[in-house]
Amino acid sequence: MTRKTLTAALAAAMIGTASLTVPATAGGQISINLAPANAEQEQAMRVGLGMYALFHGIQNGGITQNGSGNAAGLMQNGSGNLGVVHQEGSGHNGTLQQNGNGNACGLFQFGQNTNGHVQQNGNGGTCATLQFGW
Repeated sequence: MTRKTLTAALAAAMIGTASLTVPATAGGQISINLAPANAEQEQAMRVGLGMYALFHGIQNGGITQNGSGNAAGLMQNGSGNLGVVHQEGSGHNGTLQQNGNGNACGLFQFGQNTNGHVQQNGNGGTCATLQFGW
């Protein structure tokens, strides 16, 4: 399975198991924020993020960029956190900040020129944000 296929499969699995919040498009991008509504969805999202991390050789956090002109940052304050920033395409700007312990979150940007900044506070939280730009 290729990395792009795995990333797309992860995104599809997370969309299928979490409640969606879809804001209106602005500036050529759409963002989908995923937050599990129950323990089963939270576990599924954690497994998906864990599989992504295992496939990419990430232990606590990492940034994967495929394209050009991308900027990404990952800040973690606490222990046992898993943070992922993944960018496919060009011109993306994204950061993920985790404050607390035992959190898992991913920011996935596709296409071009997306701008996303996710902050996760507290302990034991799980989230993902998918962005698509054109």
